[in-house]
Amino acid sequence: MYHKRDISWLSFNLRVLQEAKDPRVPLYERIKFLAIYSSNLDEFFRVRVSALRQFQKMDKQERKSMLDVKPKKELKEIKKIVHQQQVEFGIIFRSQIIPALREHNIFLLNDYQLFSSAQKQFAQAYFLEKILPHVQHQYISTAVDVPFLKNRSLYFVCRLAQSDELGLVNIPSDVLPRFITLPADEHQFQVTFLDEIIRANLHHLFPEGIQSAYSIKISRDAELYIDDEYTGDLREKIKASLANRSIGAPTRMLYDSSMNIELTQQLKSIFGLSKNDLFPGARYHNFSDFFASPAPTHVEGLYDAPMPPLPHPVLEHADSIIKVMQDQDVLLHFPYQKYDYIPQLIAEVAQDPLVESIKITLYRVAKDSSIAKALVQAQKNGKSVTVFVEVKARFDEESNLLWGETLQKAGATVIYSRPGIKVHSKILLISRREATQLRNYAYLGTGNFNEKTSTLYTDHALLTADPRLADEVADVFRLLEEVPLEGSFQHLMVSPVNSRRKFVACIEREIQHAVAGHPAWMMLKMNSLEDTAMIDKLYEASQAGVQIKLIIRGICCLVPGVPGLSENIEVVSIIDRFLEHARVYHFANAGEEELFLASADWMTRNLDRRVEVVFPIYNPVLKQELVEILHTQWADNVKARVLNAEQDNPYKAVSSGEAPVQAQKEIYFKLRTALETNK
Repeated sequence: MYHKRDISWLSFNLRVLQEAKDPRVPLYERIKFLAIYSSNLDEFFRVRVSALRQFQKMDKQERKSMLDVKPKKELKEIKKIVHQQQVEFGIIFRSQIIPALREHNIFLLNDYQLFSSAQKQFAQAYFLEKILPHVQHQYISTAVDVPFLKNRSLYFVCRLAQSDELGLVNIPSDVLPRFITLPADEHQFQVTFLDEIIRANLHHLFPEGIQSAYSIKISRDAELYIDDEYTGDLREKIKASLANRSIGAPTRMLYDSSMNIELTQQLKSIFGLSKNDLFPGARYHNFSDFFASPAPTHVEGLYDAPMPPLPHPVLEHADSIIKVMQDQDVLLHFPYQKYDYIPQLIAEVAQDPLVESIKITLYRVAKDSSIAKALVQAQKNGKSVTVFVEVKARFDEESNLLWGETLQKAGATVIYSRPGIKVHSKILLISRREATQLRNYAYLGTGNFNEKTSTLYTDHALLTADPRLADEVADVFRLLEEVPLEGSFQHLMVSPVNSRRKFVACIEREIQHAVAGHPAWMMLKMNSLEDTAMIDKLYEASQAGVQIKLIIRGICCLVPGVPGLSENIEVVSIIDRFLEHARVYHFANAGEEELFLASADWMTRNLDRRVEVVFPIYNPVLKQELVEILHTQWADNVKARVLNAEQDNPYKAVSSGEAPVQAQKEIYFKLRTALETNK
C-alpha cells in the first residue's frame, strides 16, 4: 500500500498553503507562503506533469512494463486536486489576506475604477513613460501567425470591438516591478498590480476599442531531454539544451476563470492545447511575484521576528578552524548558526603552506559564491584544487556551469557530471602535510555549499579530522574519479555503493530486537520517502513491533496507521519559516544508539542513482545535541501536521494543558541559551 508520489507532493504543497491560511503567521509571511505555493506549483507542472505527458507518448505495452503509473488517469486526478487547491488559494487571498491588509491600512487596488483622480493621472503617466517601451501587442486569429507565448510570462487576451481577431499584450513583469506603489494619503499605503495599469491603458494599443481583457499564462516543459547521456561532452549538451527550456511543450494554460467558454475554446484551438492543459485561475497569475510585495516601513508585526544566525561557541573566537578540528569534532546547525565559518575555513586553508590539496562537491552554487571565490584563491596560491560540479542540478545548471568555467580558468581541476548519475553529496576534503604524512580534514553536510540557502534551509554540518571519517571521505573522492563506481566503506554509507544495503541492515537489526522482546525503535527525518522497497521494510518492522517515528517534509508514499501493516508508524511534517532540509537517521540498536546525518532521502534516485554520503556522529556530546534537536522537532505541536491515509494534513493535536512547542523557535532559543550560558 502506497500513496502516489505526485498526489503526495500535492498534499505537501497544500501544507504550504495552510501556512498562508494560518492567522498566527505574520501577514507578509502568509503572503510569502502564497508565493511559495505558486512557485512550487509552477515547477510541478514544468517537471512532473511534463514527465507524465512524456509517459503518455510511450508505446502502451512498453509503458505498462516499465511504469506503475497510469498517466492519463493521474493527470485527471492532478487536475481535480489542483483545481480544488486553486479555489482554496483564491478564498484565502480574497477573504483573508485582502481584509487583513486593510486592517493595517494597506490597500491592494485591483480595479482602476477605485483609483483617485491623482492616482489615475499617475497611472497613465507611468504607463506611457515606464511600461509602454516594454509592451508588445499583436492581433491573433485561428488562421495565421500563431504567437509564441513565453514560459511563465503573463499576457492579456483582448476581445476587440468590431473585429473577429483577438488582441494579445504581454505584461512585462520580467523587467518591471509587478507591484506599483500609488500616491496616497500618508495614513494609507496603496498598491496596485502592473497588470491593472496596463488593463486601464489598453486603448492606447488598440484604438478600435476593447470589449474585455483576460490574463493568461503558459507553463512549459522544463526537463532537459538529452538523447544520449552516455556519450560526448555532457557539459556542452546541458549548456546547449538549456535554451530549450524556454520553448518546451506547454503543460498548462492558466486563465482567468471569468473568461467565457467560447473564448477559452478559441484559445485552445489557436495554441494547440488539449482540455487537460486548461486550468481556470484567478484574475491575476504568477503569485510567485508576491515575494517582492511592497510593504510600508512604519507598520510593525508584518514579518517574523528576526532570528539572526548565532555564533558557534568554539569557532567564533578561534584563530584557526583547522586547529579546532585537530582537537575536536564541530557540529554546525544552519540557519540557526552562522554559515560564515565554511568560506572562512576554505580561505584559511588557501593561505596555509602545509595544505596541499582541496577537494569539494558542488551541487547548487550561489550566484555570488564566496566559497567558489575562496577556491579560486586557493588555486592561485598553489593548492591543488579539485571540484566536482554537478551540471544536472535542475534550475541551477547555468550558475554551476559558470562557476565551473571560472574555476577551470583559474587552473583548478573541474570534473563535471558523470553520465547516468548525479553527485548529490555535500563533502569537502582538505589534505594537509603534517610531519611526514598527510592528514585529512573533512566537512560532511546535509545541505549544499550555498550561502543563500544556508539562511533559509535547516541543515547540519560536521567538521572533523577523525581518520575514520576523513580518510573515507578521501575514498569517496577517489571513487568519484574512477569508473565504475566501486569502493569499500566501513564507517560511511555511500550511494550507490552500500547505503541501501546498510540502511536495510539497520532496520533488520531493529526487527530482530523486537522479535526477541527488546526495545526497538527508530526515528527518521528526511525530505521525501518514496522508495517502495524501503517502505516495505518499514512495514515489516512495524508488523514486528518496532516503534517508528518519521518526520517527512515533502513526499511520503508510506501510508501510516493501517492495522496489520503500519499501526506502529507515525508520521508528521513540519512546515515553518525555514525549509526543513536535514536528513537524520536514529536507531535504537539495543541501547547502543546510532545516529547518522545524510545528503540522501529514501528515494530510489538517492539510493541507486546518485552519489550520496551518509555519515555517523561518533562524538557522544554532539550526538546528544542532535537527539535533543530531533526530539524537539517530534514534539512540535504548533507547525507539525499529521500525515495520514487521507492526506488531509490535520495539525497535530494539542492535549489540554500541554505547552505549545514550535520546534524551529525552540531550537534557536536553546542554542542561544547554551551560547549565553557558556560565555
